[in-house]
Amino acid sequence: MSLMTDKQTLNDLNIFGKGGGDSVYAIFNRTFTRGGSELMEAMFREPLSAVTGINARSTTIRSFAEKEIPFPYQSEWFDAGEQHLQNTDERSRLNEEEDTLSRKFNQLIAADTEYKAIEKGVVSLINILQATRLFADSIRQQVATIPYSGELAAIDQLLRLEELQPMMQEQTKHKFPFAKIAEYDKVLRFRQRDKIGQLLQHIYLADVYLSVARTARERQLCFPVALPPESQTMVLENFYHPSLTKPVANSFSITPSSNIIFLTGANMAGKSTFMKALGIAMFLGQMGFPVPASKMEFAVRDGIFTTINLPDNLSQGTSHFYAEVLRIKTIAKELSRDKYLFVIFDELFRGTNVKDAYEATIAITAAIARRQNCMFVVSTHIIEAGDILKEKCNNINFVYLPTLMEGNKPVYTHKLASGITSDRHGMMIIKNEGILDILARKKSIKKTT
Repeated sequence: MSLMTDKQTLNDLNIFGKGGGDSVYAIFNRTFTRGGSELMEAMFREPLSAVTGINARSTTIRSFAEKEIPFPYQSEWFDAGEQHLQNTDERSRLNEEEDTLSRKFNQLIAADTEYKAIEKGVVSLINILQATRLFADSIRQQVATIPYSGELAAIDQLLRLEELQPMMQEQTKHKFPFAKIAEYDKVLRFRQRDKIGQLLQHIYLADVYLSVARTARERQLCFPVALPPESQTMVLENFYHPSLTKPVANSFSITPSSNIIFLTGANMAGKSTFMKALGIAMFLGQMGFPVPASKMEFAVRDGIFTTINLPDNLSQGTSHFYAEVLRIKTIAKELSRDKYLFVIFDELFRGTNVKDAYEATIAITAAIARRQNCMFVVSTHIIEAGDILKEKCNNINFVYLPTLMEGNKPVYTHKLASGITSDRHGMMIIKNEGILDILARKKSIKKTT
């Protein structure tokens, strides 16, 4: 079973991005094969929700990263081999009767394009088979004690197919006679096509793991440890947003006795970036992928839902406030199913007046505080709500992102602190930008006669 999430959450965390270039997926997708890229995308669309699966994947990628295992294939082999396997038309099957003088003449003048395509596909698949044997033999001892050993056993079984053994001994740099291409084509494209397809899927998985391992090694990412859901614990040390060039790292924890993080801070203090970084860490952790942090341990969740960049729906005449209400209603329904969820609410009810936002923030936060099987992060600029919640709930951890003042200029540390901030610098920023002075200027109007 995969992790529950939705389009809003994927957009909030920029998992795929609009153009794809600056997305979280793009950071990790450095695969050599198209099949590997497609498999990685599928992993991002369906993160894991089982402790054993998450830890098995994390352990494998960690091992690949530590041993710096190379990917011993050429990408053009897969392009030709995949295209060849897709042609299942029996009319394209080669037979010895076709090895005529006319065909040989056409081959001499490079006109026999159909045969050349088949030849290229067969040779490419043989190269893949031989490279896979070398790859399996080279990592056998290194993966003997990790979960990937089961994957390697499946690869070995496919490579032991009797009909494939003659191909393992071929010298692919030498040109094959027509009869041999015809026989190998019959085996690869028709008799053992499904088995070859299975082998390619195993190779694509190795491509994903090696790609992610390389990213983890170069970016010095940590490997998460998944804990049972009922432990209701998360420890994140020195985590940061992976898209920032000079990020500020933060650390914090969630425990059964403080399963709600209540975040305050002035505008521009970095609350949204902090919450996106946290959401990305949880999302990657659930995938079993390495995380931008120095340490991560977390209780596995059934679902992740965020509300950070919530759009209006003008086509349906929906205001921003009503969009917020509908979003919270959607998440409330998920919470009512008694699943283990991780939920982020950034700036609750920013689309309404301060009084309603104050009352609604208190009401919603107090209500979710009763869901002690879930983890929540709630941010607000209405600091007065925090004072009331301190009295109403005993399972909230109050933190804030401080602002330092250098004269009249606010400086944002982006470093998490305990407590509730009293920072309010909106008017100061407006004054510093000279907006009021601009509006106060009188433009002289020349009278025309």
